[in-house]
Amino acid sequence: MFQHNFFTYSGKIIIRIFADILYFPIWWYSVGFLRQVKGISIFLHNQEQSLGFFIWLKNIFVPMYGQRDFAGRLISFLIRLVQITFRGVLLLIWLILLLSLIIVWLVGPVLLILVLFWQFLQ
Repeated sequence: MFQHNFFTYSGKIIIRIFADILYFPIWWYSVGFLRQVKGISIFLHNQEQSLGFFIWLKNIFVPMYGQRDFAGRLISFLIRLVQITFRGVLLLIWLILLLSLIIVWLVGPVLLILVLFWQFLQ
């Protein structure tokens, strides 16, 4: 007798669909969440490197263009302070956006289920 027919494959497919539906919340809040956090941390690290925030911060007291007199040091410090401030604000905006993305990732499925139940109750 045939081992592989329409009924055995359809039964396996239905079992697999139900198993995937039951496994989805576990994946979403474990493996999927860790992947999101890893991707977001890589993105934030790349943004920091493109802005060069820590390089500017590290060199805040180093005079620019070798100007070692008092005026050169003061101007270099003030320019770098402005650059650090603006780059830090941009980095902070990215951090806030990425943290809100993580919150949306965590709250999204629960909110979706609540909205669906609300629609069915009305």
